[in-house]
Amino acid sequence: MKKSWRTVALTVFALTVLVGSWAGDDLMALNDEVQSNVRLYTELIEVAHANYGEEIAYRDLVYASIQGMLRSLDPHTSFLSREAYESMRDKQQSHFYGLGIFVGQRNGQLTVITPIPGTPAAEKGMQTGDIISAIDGEPTEELSVDEAIRKLKGPKGTEVTVTLLRPGLDEPIDLVIQRAEIPQNTVQYAYMMTDEVGYLNIRDFSRSTGSEVARSLQSLKDQGLQKLILDLRFNGGGLLDQAIQVADQLVPGKSKIVETKGRIPSSFESYFSTGTYQALDMPLIVLVNGGSASASEILAGAVQDHDVGLVVGSPTWGKGLVQTVYSLSQGAGLALTTARYYTPSGRLIQRDYSSYWDYYTGYDENGGEPGNDDEDVEVFTTDLGRKVFGGGGITPDHKVEADELAPFLQKVLARSGFFTFIVEYGAGRDITESWQPDEQTLQAFGEFLVREEFGDQDEVAEALADPDVVDYARHRMRFEMFNGRFGLEAGHRALAVADNQIQAALALFDEAAALLEQRRAWKQDESGGEGAEHDRVAALR
Repeated sequence: MKKSWRTVALTVFALTVLVGSWAGDDLMALNDEVQSNVRLYTELIEVAHANYGEEIAYRDLVYASIQGMLRSLDPHTSFLSREAYESMRDKQQSHFYGLGIFVGQRNGQLTVITPIPGTPAAEKGMQTGDIISAIDGEPTEELSVDEAIRKLKGPKGTEVTVTLLRPGLDEPIDLVIQRAEIPQNTVQYAYMMTDEVGYLNIRDFSRSTGSEVARSLQSLKDQGLQKLILDLRFNGGGLLDQAIQVADQLVPGKSKIVETKGRIPSSFESYFSTGTYQALDMPLIVLVNGGSASASEILAGAVQDHDVGLVVGSPTWGKGLVQTVYSLSQGAGLALTTARYYTPSGRLIQRDYSSYWDYYTGYDENGGEPGNDDEDVEVFTTDLGRKVFGGGGITPDHKVEADELAPFLQKVLARSGFFTFIVEYGAGRDITESWQPDEQTLQAFGEFLVREEFGDQDEVAEALADPDVVDYARHRMRFEMFNGRFGLEAGHRALAVADNQIQAALALFDEAAALLEQRRAWKQDESGGEGAEHDRVAALR
């Protein structure tokens, strides 16, 4: 065991030193340097293991030292334990074998948020609000959500026993469920909001994202799509090739999508749209926020730089470092930064990380958004000559911050109050998609809040006297009710009307259409020479 953990340490250490030192040095001298430092490192491990004041495992020493070593490089170079490496690869696949449920922690208990129609869980009768108290006889109260999900997954055709506590029933329910293939869709929602406007949300970028988007767009076009909202909020990224494949469906053929630049020649690469897909060529609005990172920033940056759509929301995270993943012994992995991402106009996506505290807390004296008067901010131009700013992340064309909820609502959400109330309130009721929380529902909700100690009678009454609180509460109750009864899309539709960023996007389609017309005119005039260029610039002024 000692030898195996030493092997992991030496492999990571040597690889990092080799990559970090590769600058044309004499190879023999470099090897000598590696060997000398490795000897020192293994000596430190042995001394610490033998003489530390408490028992400590080789694994803990190795992992801690690796994390400390990699922290000196950048925020996104990371060591992946066997479990983390497997989880990363699972997330990048287009399917897995399991039960077909969305689960989460609700009031400290592993709870079914909603079963996916047509999956083993739905066929066995699992319901929204069911508490999974045990998996194959093992209590879940000490398990994280990720640990529980790993136990629920398994080889196709194998069985797992889940013990459920269902509101309204005195006895637990044991269900024996056979695992089956479950699609892992990254297009979370795709539906028509109006007769003309479609909404498409991409959760992240995995193996199937490009093909999912192509199918979804075709389905929306078949329903009359003429304008599109593409929601990339809270999309933390994923596979580069899939972001490029999605961009290929939005920008004209032969357009640059992203460029990578690093220290070694092989890290310089430009990626262009192939023309495999017909470009969207309709008014487009891309929604982003501080949770949009990496691949989603590449996509938003390409849309913005080529003037094929407007970017709306709040500034993105600013994660523009390229990680190459190396497989190590013991099933571990190393995600090593090897280059940086640049948008088609030349903007560096990566935000400054000289202070890790500022980087991870999001602190920025400018609020994360560069201004025109900031001398340190680089200014770039789009195809049509619009100004866009460097400095990290994608700055929206229209900054629209998400509404901040009242403190009382934040407390109710944090304790899953709406979810718990709707599970209790909806039990035994016939609900249709026309259901709206009425005054009796609000009264029952207020009584529930007092009973569950979200506040005393006066505090709850004061909160529910605020029209904004009541308006949000109605929408949130519809969301929770429809999630459980009619599926995630129905729930999202119910909440979208209360999403101020989505509503702002709907109001900006005239501007998006005008931008698209300007681009069409520019393309027609490209061969018109100097006079056409002069007219274009004058029009933009």
